[in-house]
Amino acid sequence: MTRPTGDIARLLDIMARLRDPETGCPWDRVQTNHTIAPYTIEEAYEVAEAIGENDTEALRDELGDLLFQVVFYAQIAAEAGQFTFADIVDGIADKMVRRHPHVFADAAVADADAQTDAWEAQKKKEREARAAARGDVPSLLDGVPIALPGLERALKLQKRAARAGFDWPDAAGAAAKLQEEMAEWAQAADQGDEAAKADELGDVLFSWVNVARFHGIDAETALRMTNAKFVRRFRAIEAALADQGRGPENADLDELEALWQQAKRTDG
Repeated sequence: MTRPTGDIARLLDIMARLRDPETGCPWDRVQTNHTIAPYTIEEAYEVAEAIGENDTEALRDELGDLLFQVVFYAQIAAEAGQFTFADIVDGIADKMVRRHPHVFADAAVADADAQTDAWEAQKKKEREARAAARGDVPSLLDGVPIALPGLERALKLQKRAARAGFDWPDAAGAAAKLQEEMAEWAQAADQGDEAAKADELGDVLFSWVNVARFHGIDAETALRMTNAKFVRRFRAIEAALADQGRGPENADLDELEALWQQAKRTDG
């Protein structure tokens, strides 16, 4: 068995062989940026899951899967004569040096908050340069990926707008806006207007993210924690019923609720 060397050249060679038009893997050969993008998102979430579970072995494995996605894109781009893996490495290295002048040049920052401000200022310059190259009017909201999960993208959009002063003065303002949006959603629901219901519910969710932001809570992370909690407790219901040779579909709602409450007490 070949001992892993940690040499990126080995991984790049494996990727090239997988994409070889004659001797490569039939599945790998037909992939494009668009077809592998969903896998990249999935791998990133699996990295986050390993971190959340404090599973270092899984984290190492999932980071490898994520790195392979980068190598995959690089190989596709190299075949099209667009860029190479080396270009990716050089690009991120240059960007990190550019965004850390207090480390690699003679700039100075007082603390982590000051560094965050400097980082965002540099990103703003880069966004403006890209917009100018496209002939567009630059926006504070440029560069917030559409493919982000909705709650996470809402948070990033709100943070960007807040830097321009477009924000509530305090948490009370955000909470009042949430109540307003909930009332509008209830009205749409009463009227049975499906399009309005969806629109107003989106406003409610966006407002909830704003409230969470003012309280220092990441809404996406909070929802993931609740999802995990729901899974634990529902599985406890399934386990309790399985001991009786039954499943949830064989229990009525009152029994399921009683088992749910029991699972809550056990789960804490």
